[in-house]
Amino acid sequence: MLKNIGRRKFFKSSAFLCAAYGASSMALANASNAPCKTISKNSEAPLLLAKRRTLGRGKAAMEVSALGLGCMGMSHGHGPARDKKAMRNLIAEAVDLGVDFFDTAEIYGPHTNEELVGEALAPYRDRVKIGSKFGLYYPGGKQLEDARPERIREAIEASLRRLKTDHIDIYYQHRIDNKIPIEEVAATMRALVEEGKILHWGMSEPNAETIRRAHREFPLTAVENQYALTFRLHEENTFPVLEELGIGLVAYSPLDRGYLGGEMDANTRFDSKLDMRANFPRMQPEAMAKNRIFIDLLDEIGRKKRASCAQVALSWILHQKPWIVPIPETTKRAHLLENLRSASLVFTGEEIDDINLRLAGMNPVGERYKPDSDMARSVYNLI
Repeated sequence: MLKNIGRRKFFKSSAFLCAAYGASSMALANASNAPCKTISKNSEAPLLLAKRRTLGRGKAAMEVSALGLGCMGMSHGHGPARDKKAMRNLIAEAVDLGVDFFDTAEIYGPHTNEELVGEALAPYRDRVKIGSKFGLYYPGGKQLEDARPERIREAIEASLRRLKTDHIDIYYQHRIDNKIPIEEVAATMRALVEEGKILHWGMSEPNAETIRRAHREFPLTAVENQYALTFRLHEENTFPVLEELGIGLVAYSPLDRGYLGGEMDANTRFDSKLDMRANFPRMQPEAMAKNRIFIDLLDEIGRKKRASCAQVALSWILHQKPWIVPIPETTKRAHLLENLRSASLVFTGEEIDDINLRLAGMNPVGERYKPDSDMARSVYNLI
């Protein structure tokens, strides 16, 4: 029997199921014991359209598709920039499949990802929500957070031009700038909403007290944090505050930098110049080898549910809280279809409790960032 075959390997070894995404339901049934399998196109297309979630509440509420699409890796950070035409087509197909929430940032590229997203979504602008971010820069290779009001205004004008739009649906502070009181940032966000340049605002990787202070000044719609079944740090301190205040969570890296798709192992290598994962402790060979226990768990569950590792991991997130929206990245059509199918995967409360009980006894190996790096200090609010 095949064991722990990830998405890419399964695509190659299961042509009968995947070719042209037109495999019959009988072929799918015959493949039910294959680990980390994909689903045919015919079963994908309509499934996400009815799945909706609301981030925030009251005037800060924003309704979006149950999963969004993280666009960073199309241009930046996960290997070489992909072909622009292919990525525009992928984004357009995501819209057709029901995705209406797309995530980018001025630092991705820098700037080229916003340009790509703006070009791709221009024909669909009235049908989609765009999230972008400000305040994170790397002058001379050194990380800098800058949330001065004048800098925010420069950033929003430039982002609007690159995105080919007159407003951004949700505008996040990419990392907290401890030099600027968060109340001052929130006041600037209020002004931008009043001017119609943004509709909502959020923050990425703030601590609980910063969330409270910001929300008190001007209500937040969402916090965008890393969240995956192998990274659950925010459940203890951040989740209770979000639930209390009615703030949504946009979960970036819901597949833990792609690892939970099941295709990475100790032999996986990343380009040290083009792929940020090359420097992440959790993405080192020894850590990836030890963390295969999570892939084994996903594979076991996936066999029972006739789902892939990625689908189980994404569905697990959707079952944690109704106000969480994962935004998995992808540059491949096959993975887009696979990810969206996770919205229709159903677990009972008892099944989720059982998974969480098993996860409680499993500790992922490797930090997400090097402990002494600027990245680590900023996400843990230590700068």
